[in-house]
Amino acid sequence: MADPTTYRPAPGEIPTEPGVYKFRDAERRVVYVGKAKSLRPRLSSYFQDISNLHPRTQQMVRTASSVEWTVVSTEVEALALEYSWIKEFDPRFNVKYRDDKSYPWLAVTVGEEFPRVTVMRGAQRKGVRYFGPYGHAWAIRDTVDTLLRVFPMRSCSAGVFRRSKAIGRPCLLGDIGKCAAPCVGRVSPDQHRAIVNDFLAFMGGQTSGFTKRIETKMLEASGREEYELAAKLRDDLGALRRVLEKQTVVLGDGTDADVLGFVDDPLEIAVQIFSVRGGRIRGQRGWVAEKADEAEFPELVQRALMTLYQDATASAVPREVLVPAMPADSATVTALLSERREGPVTIRVPQRGDKRALMQTVEQNAKQSLMRHKMKRSSDLTARSLALEEIQAALDLQTAPLRIECYDISNLGATETVASMVVFEDGLPRKSEYRRFTIRNEGQSDVAAMHEVITRRFTALLKAREENDDDGPGIDPETGKPKRFAYTPALVVVDGGPPQVAAAHAAMQALDVTDVALVGLAKRLEEVWLPDDDDPVILPRDSEGLYLLQNLRDEAHRFAIAHHRGRRSKSMIESVLDPVAGLGPTRRKALLKSFGSVKKLRAASAEEIATVPGIGAATAQSIVEALATGDAAPAVNTATGEILED
Repeated sequence: MADPTTYRPAPGEIPTEPGVYKFRDAERRVVYVGKAKSLRPRLSSYFQDISNLHPRTQQMVRTASSVEWTVVSTEVEALALEYSWIKEFDPRFNVKYRDDKSYPWLAVTVGEEFPRVTVMRGAQRKGVRYFGPYGHAWAIRDTVDTLLRVFPMRSCSAGVFRRSKAIGRPCLLGDIGKCAAPCVGRVSPDQHRAIVNDFLAFMGGQTSGFTKRIETKMLEASGREEYELAAKLRDDLGALRRVLEKQTVVLGDGTDADVLGFVDDPLEIAVQIFSVRGGRIRGQRGWVAEKADEAEFPELVQRALMTLYQDATASAVPREVLVPAMPADSATVTALLSERREGPVTIRVPQRGDKRALMQTVEQNAKQSLMRHKMKRSSDLTARSLALEEIQAALDLQTAPLRIECYDISNLGATETVASMVVFEDGLPRKSEYRRFTIRNEGQSDVAAMHEVITRRFTALLKAREENDDDGPGIDPETGKPKRFAYTPALVVVDGGPPQVAAAHAAMQALDVTDVALVGLAKRLEEVWLPDDDDPVILPRDSEGLYLLQNLRDEAHRFAIAHHRGRRSKSMIESVLDPVAGLGPTRRKALLKSFGSVKKLRAASAEEIATVPGIGAATAQSIVEALATGDAAPAVNTATGEILED
């Protein structure tokens, strides 16, 4: 028996969205499947004091050794997916479903003279049209009861139908208008068949035509002042809309498709695949892989498709594959999948509608998968200890580097150069220790900027050492809090190769700082450079030590870009409009809200600028003149801070 605390997810790791979860035992067998309107409180309830749980739940959480989940958009989707998984995995602790022969289906006996709508289980039979499966039989009956007021087809058993026909009087459903009463001849077989065909079309996903048609009839009846008929049609319309809200079909057209979602970062990529058959989610799988090279996104999509289908049987390849971007060689991949399936396969990017919404759900699951992967790796004490030990061994340090600082430079041309310092202690981010720098000597290179930052950081450290008192190193005696830059790092990491490392090393030598190790991490090949070494240190790509250094470097880059973006946006807005007399912050804000960017404002005429509230003709002309004489700022990628080529 496992201890539930050994596999309990961190509270912040569990999402709050609706979803379905699976408990697996040590042999990876699914032992329980459940759904939740909000995953976080539901899953957390399994990891409370075990004595408070039901005895069977206690046995389940002790039998399990891991838990995983899939996020969906709505609770209805969670319900459908839950029962799909129960049917697929037959978990031992889902007791109330173990005796079911199958899941309930909404069935229409189209082979009979007067087709009947009913609930069926078991093997599917000829002459019956099926919709489903549903999670509960009551869900089918509730749907049918609502739709019978719009499509009054037969729903009674053969015995009730024969009895009503014999006595010449319909049953209660015929009296209240929920059956057209073909048993007593109120409608002919052809008329009843037309009602059945409309019902089948609606359940098959052709819903918009019926709602529009009923709405039109309702308005026409109201115009003729036939208010009772208009009220009935209004109620019919409401019934249809209620059914549509309860639909468990993911894709209303009954599509067979695989939907792929991707989420990546500079180091890894997460792939999630939802298999949709007959418009419903039938399976889900995915993986997280390290990026081994600098492949573009279309190439990553192509690799995922090849991994997914390279050994697939014909039945496992769907008619349609939905991806966020076309593969690099889409024609070849399409031909290969068509050959595997022994039929045509379409690969496309959904742009709107249900398929686009479903892809967003798949991408959300990929995001959750990548986040869980990273959190598991960074929160694993064993992995963190191993990472620090690997770094210690690779750099020949006397002790493991428990405090590591990483520095990155961000600039746009020769302006607005900034730097960041992030701190990891015991392998985890220490965000309260993060610092930002604005480079004072504008126009200098990244290498010179790195020299300035390292100089300023260690000058502050030396000053803090001189001011140490009886309260201990790095502690402010008045507040009891750590002083800024007061702690000595065991290792300094700079973003870059030999030039950046040499600049940082020169700055530390000039200050006589000899008790701090220094390395650089070059992005392209992930090489670790030491001062004065001609060859880099190469850590294995699957090394926990390299993963920790990459995580440090990426966090420093993110922190620097965020600082740079804010300063750059503010300076661009203020500098170009500074010469305009009478143009204060409020009017500047109105201009940028109206035009969206300085580039668009520069392209506007004085007449167009004058249409902005608060901007007169004279001021508009001054703005045009100021923008004409000012230097045009380059376009900026706000996500990376890089200059975009024209």
